[in-house]
Amino acid sequence: MFQYFLFAIVFLVEIVALVAYGFWGFDTGKGIGVKLLLGIGTPFLVAIFWGLFLAPKAMFPVNLSLRIILKIIVFGLASFAVYTTGEHTPAAIFLLVAVIVLILENVINK
Repeated sequence: MFQYFLFAIVFLVEIVALVAYGFWGFDTGKGIGVKLLLGIGTPFLVAIFWGLFLAPKAMFPVNLSLRIILKIIVFGLASFAVYTTGEHTPAAIFLLVAVIVLILENVINK
């Protein structure tokens, strides 16, 4: 039962990371065109990357060590993106939750 709850939390963290990239893009961009490009394009590219390498049924699955490193990078950059918008507390909370979820995910999957 806990494993299914954890899978739901992992999925939620992944969605929040995409939202964070979108938030950064819309906040950072200057002008509506750039805001749209960054706000929609950045999460789209991250989702493609995730699907290719990190998803459970990835097209090009990577080994566990590299998968953990890449997830840390994706979540860390999402947190940093939010941090650069001036939202320091949500960025820190997201990073903390993402790290805890990654640890739990890897402990449960062993």
